[in-house]
Amino acid sequence: MKTPTTARVASAAALALGLGLVSAGAAGAAPAHQRPAPAHALFVETDNSVSNTILSYQRSSDGTIALAGTFSTGGAGGTAANATADPLASQGGLTLVDGNRELLAVNAGSDTVSVFAVEGTSLRLTQQISSGGLFPDSISAHGRLVAVLNAGGAGSLAEFSLVNGRLVALPDQVRSLGLANTTPPDFHHGAGQVSYTPNGQDLIVTTKLSTNAYEVFTVGASGTLGATPVVTPADNALPFSFTFDSAGNVVATEASDSSVAIYRVTPSGSLTSLGSVSDGGAALCWISGANGYFYGSNAGSGTLSLFTENDADVPTLLSATAATAHAGTTDSVISPDGDFLYVESGGAGTIDAFAIGASGALTQIETIYNVPTASEGIAAS
Repeated sequence: MKTPTTARVASAAALALGLGLVSAGAAGAAPAHQRPAPAHALFVETDNSVSNTILSYQRSSDGTIALAGTFSTGGAGGTAANATADPLASQGGLTLVDGNRELLAVNAGSDTVSVFAVEGTSLRLTQQISSGGLFPDSISAHGRLVAVLNAGGAGSLAEFSLVNGRLVALPDQVRSLGLANTTPPDFHHGAGQVSYTPNGQDLIVTTKLSTNAYEVFTVGASGTLGATPVVTPADNALPFSFTFDSAGNVVATEASDSSVAIYRVTPSGSLTSLGSVSDGGAALCWISGANGYFYGSNAGSGTLSLFTENDADVPTLLSATAATAHAGTTDSVISPDGDFLYVESGGAGTIDAFAIGASGALTQIETIYNVPTASEGIAAS
């Protein structure tokens, strides 16, 4: 059963609220600036179809982690059709925002997004709101703007504003992706990730095999999305996930041949290819990066590959097997200081922790077992 969303308000009032012109604090909730500074934590989403939960881990200075608590999202997880180790078949289903003081989680089975106040390693559920579509699987934020990607059916983007720790739907800011898919979506065809560009001027979506393209929506000063996207075909089939380099270029995984491709975002919103390179692995779908190095998760081979880029921003493979994780290697995150990499393996039910050394080299420091299998979504503070 879907949780009722907040009561509807008039469009003018909603826009004022979304732009932060009126207060919308949760009853009894302390403003973010009055809460303790975020601790070093790791959060993992179980995506359980009955009761979705977040696992919270304390991160020590040496990168090791210890379970600190389990917190219900109040919603239900979901599984994309034909998915096994990666139920959401996406990147970015769990996202820290507002200086890591709020955690946003998708509930793909109940078409909602949950908002948590982060209090050290403890989470307090403050809101559950409609995602604005079907099967939400990825979230991105830039400043007070929050975009939710809904992968079910035709696919859609819904935009919100974060006001006093709560999401407010911006009026008339839902855009269809125009895909021909099902609900739940097929794991190879549903949209894979949404993210604002670092400058916040564009919003990018990967469409995987539905159109093998990147759809880019312009973002106006008040968060207004362009009516239609600029569509750029991918260099290789099955564009899945992406991150950004220091120049703001898109560093993307294209899973058909386990490639990493880099694109420059032009002022018109189109993407210009700077090159691609394969790691020769199986199902390179997820990627994270820091300090000029990028780590790809190969779900089919349970390995991590290491990439960088040359002075012309062309991707370069440094190691096809930078580390071996576990079966069904999926989502990953790098600690804010760039020192540690944490990797989920949804097939094995593990979290692998690695220290990042000179030249991006990985040294495994521990494996956490007994994580629910097919968990997906990870974030670190």
